[in-house]
Amino acid sequence: MYQNYKIIVNTAAGRRRYMQYLIPYIVSSPVVDRYDIWVNTHNGADIEFFRRIADAFPKVNLVWQPDGVVNGNTTINAFYKDCTDPDAIYFKLDDDIVWMEPGLIEKMVGFRVDNPQYFLVSPLIVNNALSTYLLQIEGKLHLDSYYQSYASDPVLWKSGNFAAELHKWFIDNYLQTGRWKELHLGKKEMGMCRFSINAVLWFGREMARFGGLVPGDDEEFMSCIYPSRHGMSNAWNGDAIAAHFAFFTQREKLDRNGILGQYGRINDLQWHHETADSEIYDAVQNIRKRIDASEPELLSRESPYMRVIPARTLRSRVKKHIPRVILDLKAFFENRKERSGFIIE
Repeated sequence: MYQNYKIIVNTAAGRRRYMQYLIPYIVSSPVVDRYDIWVNTHNGADIEFFRRIADAFPKVNLVWQPDGVVNGNTTINAFYKDCTDPDAIYFKLDDDIVWMEPGLIEKMVGFRVDNPQYFLVSPLIVNNALSTYLLQIEGKLHLDSYYQSYASDPVLWKSGNFAAELHKWFIDNYLQTGRWKELHLGKKEMGMCRFSINAVLWFGREMARFGGLVPGDDEEFMSCIYPSRHGMSNAWNGDAIAAHFAFFTQREKLDRNGILGQYGRINDLQWHHETADSEIYDAVQNIRKRIDASEPELLSRESPYMRVIPARTLRSRVKKHIPRVILDLKAFFENRKERSGFIIE
């Protein structure tokens, strides 16, 4: 509870390789009343991981897709219908938020209560195109050229090389040195502008105005359409920082660079040397290890959901008949074309 508000965190889940780092931040927070894990996957090992997490931590609540169908991001919308309690504040976190500054949840809840005029509020997110834009214009991050405020920027959002550089810049200069507070920016307002909703808070009473019925692309609707229609803006709390691992366009490059493992080592150090809740972190890690050991059997389990068979496009049908070696060569040359050296300092 916080000032008579129930605090409900939720995550569209998901992937245990990321959530092993996210979950301890949430269940250890003294203000979080409930953590809703939106089970939006067919992966039997990940589902069993969530079940065991719920058994281990009383504040964790598994929420099953209301329509009984899971198809990636397209089936997330239905979960919002359960986020309309007028006495609650909701904090939605992507499953691949892999680091938070200490006390971020409490800080963001306080910011939410102190700024009721905004529809959504967000912390400053490392690896979020508009957060990167803010770091750029505030002189915290010096890039090779000026990049515009655009959520789908081909560099700030799409580029795996840029994401690898950005995470390395943050880890080497701010996490390993303990200087992350130097990136704080204060409050920044935004309006009529799409941004990636990696970590956002809203009032249940505002969501109740439209029954939690989120049509189409939830990110476009939540960050742009709804607040614009109702004369509202959104805001960043630039004095609270979290790290988002990857957009789908970046993931392969970051995995090749071992970025997740670097965050894993930082989390391990932080939980064992800087907090009093190491047993929570260790419990989550132990559950993940047991799931990994049983992965082959768990992956063979039948999904609790209906599957959607994707429509085959002409491109996909043609691609099926292209020899693998040609596709590998194409990927190789495309990767070579993607430049590096975006960050000056």
